This record gives sequence, C-alpha cells and structure tokens, in this order.
Amino acid sequence: MPAKFLGLRTAIYRVGDMAKAKAWYTEAFEVEPYFEAGPYIGFNVAGYELGLMAAETPDPQQTDNVLTYWGVENIDAAVEHFLSLGAMVHEAPMNVGGEIVTASVTDPWGNVIGLIYNPEFKLP
Repeated sequence: MPAKFLGLRTAIYRVGDMAKAKAWYTEAFEVEPYFEAGPYIGFNVAGYELGLMAAETPDPQQTDNVLTYWGVENIDAAVEHFLSLGAMVHEAPMNVGGEIVTASVTDPWGNVIGLIYNPEFKLP
C-alpha cells in the first residue's frame, strides 16, 4: 500500500527552559497551549501543531537542517513581531517567486522558525 501524505501536522522545537519557552511561544504566536504533559507542550496554531520538547542541552548548531514555515498574512510585520520578543533574523524576507515571500528568525533557544507569505496556498 503506498504512503499517503497528509501535509504538515507538527513542528517541534527543543528548548532548555520549558517555562520560559512556554511564555515566549504563547506571546510569539498569540495562542495559549492546549496540551501540557511531562516534557511536551502543544499549541494549536491555526489547525497545526507547534510543540515544545524539553531538551537538557539543545544544540543550536543543528537548528537549520530542517525548516518549518508558518504561514503569515504580512511577512514584514511577522518578522518585526518576533524580533520585538528577542528573536534574531536568520534569513531576511526574500521573494522566492511570484508573490511568495519567506523569512526565518531564531528563537532564544537557537531554533529556526520559518515564516511564509504565500497567497497561492489553499487548505484542501
């Protein structure tokens, strides 16, 4: 039976300080966590899972091997929002074709958060 891929479900970021990360991500994504148990905190961001996983020593050297992009309506405003919370620019906004613009920031734990403005993307 062939694999059936269903699209993005979860992006997990490893953090060293769960309480601080919970507060930061709550403010950054403007949503309270819906799930909290043991080493995991889950947020529902417009129908997609953003998870925080406890890590004793997160490795900031490996954070941009995989990028997860979160859709936004205004890429510049989204980048500025994250920067106002102490994130750093990882990749400045860049047009990648048509009207599609991507950018990424690094959270206080070294995780890369991708942002994308894509007016062509429609949920099924």
